Amino acid sequence: MKRRDFLKASMAGAAVLSMPKTMQAMPAPGDIPADKNSTIKPDAKEEPFHLGMAGFTFRHFDIDQTLDFMQKLNVHYLCIKDFHLPLDSNEEQIAAFKAKLAKANVIGYGVGPIYMKSEAEVDRAFAYAKRVGVNLLVGVPNYELLDYTEKVVKQYDIRLAIHLHGPDMPLYPDATDIWNNVKDRDPRMGMCLDIGHNLRYGSDSLRDLKKYHTRVFDMHMKDVTGNTKANHSVEVGRGVIDFAQYVRIMRKVKYTGSVSLEYEKDMKTPFNGIAESVGYFRGICAATR
Repeated sequence: MKRRDFLKASMAGAAVLSMPKTMQAMPAPGDIPADKNSTIKPDAKEEPFHLGMAGFTFRHFDIDQTLDFMQKLNVHYLCIKDFHLPLDSNEEQIAAFKAKLAKANVIGYGVGPIYMKSEAEVDRAFAYAKRVGVNLLVGVPNYELLDYTEKVVKQYDIRLAIHLHGPDMPLYPDATDIWNNVKDRDPRMGMCLDIGHNLRYGSDSLRDLKKYHTRVFDMHMKDVTGNTKANHSVEVGRGVIDFAQYVRIMRKVKYTGSVSLEYEKDMKTPFNGIAESVGYFRGICAATR
């Protein structure tokens, strides 16, 4: 299956930047209508998963710019980063933020990643997730905090998806490390499988999705140039990850979470690369049905 064939299956290319912003009223999750004027097809309703965006992708842009671009791409799920909604936000600030998301037809499905180096930071992170009103916290608690974190997970009834960082950090380098640390803990403790960083650590991301899918609560989608620390992120479809197989595995294991693009190339001018990546992924989904 050639890359150009998948690109033909998608409308998300250069024309995406001129798409209208008018959207319909906010529906329930999983039943979001497309902009009637959009040329981009919405995610197929029969897919068990949904396409989203990792907030870190937009680290150089405010929430208004972020939501504007998501509207143009017809992407409706966002994992909220604290530079868009600070951890100390009060109820009024959170309400105003959520109103912006609703107006843009975007659902904030989770928060994070949030790093936790003390019990107080664990408490703060989960209290923040509760105030925001999400049931998924993408987080990175230090290893020695896992016992305490498990207690807080039970207290708040909020799922924790531990984010892996490949060879870039000593904490949770790959999916196997997270699995070994959560497999005997509360079932609400799992992972955010970053398929690019996992591969850069030398691990097989597609195998790990199949092997650990019961604890995969969230995924960061990216493509990379190879399986070593020296390799780097590229547009989805330009690297070494077999996305056709990736989509087939998600369907096979009935993954129902978000597949959130975390685009880390050209982060100050990411829009063309994001549009290409979204279009390629949608083309893969269409071509493998």
